[in-house]
Amino acid sequence: MAAALTAAQAGLIGCEHCGLLVRAASADEPGHCPRCGSALESRRRQSIERTWALVIAAAICYIPANLLPVLGTTTLGSTEYDTIMGGVVFLYTSGSWPLALIVLIASVMVPLGKLIALGYLLISVQRRSSSSNRERTRLYRMVEFIGRWSMLDVFVDTFTVALVQLSPLMAVRPGAGVMFFAAVVVLTMIAATTFDPRLIWDAGGEQES
Repeated sequence: MAAALTAAQAGLIGCEHCGLLVRAASADEPGHCPRCGSALESRRRQSIERTWALVIAAAICYIPANLLPVLGTTTLGSTEYDTIMGGVVFLYTSGSWPLALIVLIASVMVPLGKLIALGYLLISVQRRSSSSNRERTRLYRMVEFIGRWSMLDVFVDTFTVALVQLSPLMAVRPGAGVMFFAAVVVLTMIAATTFDPRLIWDAGGEQES
C-alpha cells in the first residue's frame, strides 16, 4: 500500500484563520493567505516550549485555586470563607447534589483534565509518537472547545458578589482563590491556542516517508 502524501510533503499549508489550503511560496517564507491576508506558518514557532510554560504555570496556580477561599460571606459581623470543594460539600449536604456535581465537574475536574490532556499531548509529540493520531487530534479539539466553559465558577462568584450586597446585614466578597482559578482557566485556554496540532501528525508522516 502506498503511503499517503501529506500536505507538508506536497508544499501546501492550511491557513489557520480561514482554512484555505495554499501552496507555500518557499520553505522559509511561506507568504500570506490570498483570501484573508494572514501570515502563513508551516508550524507555530516554539509551540512546544510556550505550551509547556503555560501548562506549568497553570498547574502551579491550580493548587492555591483549590486551597484558598473563593467566596467570603459576612453576616452580622461574622465572616465565613468557602473554597471550591467546601462549596461542593455544602451543596451536596444541603440536598442540591446536581448543582454540586456541576460545580465539581466545571471547577475541579475540567481544569485538571485539561492540564493532564495538554501534558499528554506535549509528551507524545516530544516522543515522536505515531500512534492514535486521530484520537489525540480529537482530544485536542475537545480541550479547545470546553475551554470557554471553564469560567463557570468565576461567573457564579461575580454574580453573587454583585447581587448579594445588603450591608450591614450581609455582604459577599470574592476570595483570593478566584484570581488563581481565573488564571488557571486563562492560561490553559492560551496553552490550547499555542499548541500546534499539526505536530501530532509529523512523526507519522516522517515514518511513512
